[in-house]
Amino acid sequence: MFKKVDASQLKVGMFIQDLSCDWMAHPFVRNRFVITSEAEIRKIINAGIHDVVIDSARGLDVDDAPTVAEAQAATEREIIELIAKAPVVTRVALGEEMRRAAQIRHQASTLVRSVMQDARLGKAIELDAVEPVVQSITESILRNPGALTGLLRIKNADDYTFLHSVSVCTLLVAFCRSRNLDAETTHQAGLGGLLHDTGKALVPDAILNKPGPLTEEEYEIVRRHPQNGYDLLRQSPDIGPIPLDITLHHHERRDGSGYPGHQAEGDISEMAQMAAIVDVYDAITSDRCYHKGMSAAAALRKIYEWSKHHFNPQYAQEFMRCVGIYPVGTMVLLESGRLGVVIEPHETNLLAPKVNVFFNTKQNVYIKPETVDLSRGLGFGGADKIVGHESAAKWNVDPMRFLTLA
Repeated sequence: MFKKVDASQLKVGMFIQDLSCDWMAHPFVRNRFVITSEAEIRKIINAGIHDVVIDSARGLDVDDAPTVAEAQAATEREIIELIAKAPVVTRVALGEEMRRAAQIRHQASTLVRSVMQDARLGKAIELDAVEPVVQSITESILRNPGALTGLLRIKNADDYTFLHSVSVCTLLVAFCRSRNLDAETTHQAGLGGLLHDTGKALVPDAILNKPGPLTEEEYEIVRRHPQNGYDLLRQSPDIGPIPLDITLHHHERRDGSGYPGHQAEGDISEMAQMAAIVDVYDAITSDRCYHKGMSAAAALRKIYEWSKHHFNPQYAQEFMRCVGIYPVGTMVLLESGRLGVVIEPHETNLLAPKVNVFFNTKQNVYIKPETVDLSRGLGFGGADKIVGHESAAKWNVDPMRFLTLA
């Protein structure tokens, strides 16, 4: 049985099923193992890991610990109470913005690839080329935040590094807008998001794209990328303090377990703390060479749990309201047995978005696509409700084909 336990409860002989953190955020060569020494327990705690999942069938148990399902259900109830009625504003329909968003996605990822290539050659970043892309991303977010963020949910291992930077920029701009930060601060945050991983240009591809766990030496090389990125960006004379701050400090954690400076909460700027949340959220929801991305709901649970130690709880809750329980592009299972993809959040009730349904799980067949407004009742295009997230791989379907209906 899988149980969730506090790191302080760990004992030699327990079987670790999940370290409950991003694989790139811990110094272990594997995620699942039997604890064989007190030194391994200290290593877990020193890495800033506060709770883990154990398998009581393969090692020692903690009798009163909740099962993973019980812990997840309790967390989801808390999240729903916090963010179910966050306001949402869109200016144009999703279908109207999708084509522009696709062009922006391509333009931005191409730019980040070019920036990385220049960084490898030791060239200064040309901000004149970066600024218009950030402006285009910001304008798209203002028109309809779901279009670009929905498209950016799809990444493959080959372009992850580049599209991750575009996603962080996009989500950080949306986060700033939701917090009503001024336009210039939002723009500078977008620059920081787009350039935050520039230092990864100096990490060998063999390490960056390694399909298995990193060695401790490889892990240390990866941990240098914030400082390397900061040093590279400083070569651009017009770079502002916000992009530099985000680049250097987006891996810091408020309990001091982050890097490169092991800064504690009082030393980390507001923008760096916001960027840290966005960076982790996009990383854990993306498919990468060494793990499958998790659903938005599972990622929000992680962000909420980690906000007890790693992230500012207020910023974490505000980000969850910004993203929503069912972001555009999320595939969901309805009570009727139909699969659908979320196309538009409700203005006030995030539990009742508009969904394009396209598949019947009871009959295992595609159905004629139609839009269902879950906020409406029987006879008004609704009368259904979401019962959970679903994996596209499980059903071998492509939900992105149904983001818009012709």
